Amino acid sequence: MKVMLVNGSPHKHGCTNRALEEIARTLAEEGVDSEIFWIGAKPIGGCTACMGCTKLGRCAFDDKVNEFRALAQEADGFVFGGPVHYAHANSSLLGFMDRLFYSDFRTGKPSSFAFKPAAAIVSARRAGTTAAFEDINKFFTITQMPVVSSRYWNMVHGTSAEDVEQDKEGLATMRMLARNMAWMLRSIEAGRAAGIEPPATDPNMEFTNFIR
Repeated sequence: MKVMLVNGSPHKHGCTNRALEEIARTLAEEGVDSEIFWIGAKPIGGCTACMGCTKLGRCAFDDKVNEFRALAQEADGFVFGGPVHYAHANSSLLGFMDRLFYSDFRTGKPSSFAFKPAAAIVSARRAGTTAAFEDINKFFTITQMPVVSSRYWNMVHGTSAEDVEQDKEGLATMRMLARNMAWMLRSIEAGRAAGIEPPATDPNMEFTNFIR
């Protein structure tokens, strides 16, 4: 079992990364492999609705999005994390996720994400965390991904990795999140071994507008 941990911060070794390291360490204790994937410091734009992904089988903008999607196909679970910017998740992470999830859906191939557990984590100096937390979670609930929770909102506080060391409750929340992720992955694995398959997609699913 392997969990991909996405560092959506422009700072490779900042607060978000410190939280992900805590998750990675705890997953290892639970016998689950993980890998931290940094989206980089360059700005990442969102989806332009060019529909190139329907023809190419990948996002038309060949960058970190396609690099990650190739890894995601073999992953069993995901944690997406980023900092708070103006009371929302930072724009590069949201742009990355916009194009990642949309292009994956539009390729016409089996989803890289459906029925795989996912969690969001956020970091902030002080506030805006719960709004940013919801920004990220919405990607999971539209993609048939079980959402993994902890015993508090998945957040840490500080302006540096050293500050996060002082957020004992935040780091404990990350450890509980990792243990819950490991438990869910084992539960899914046990269900699969018992012959329990994911639910079938409704064959009568129809996309509609509010204006006809």
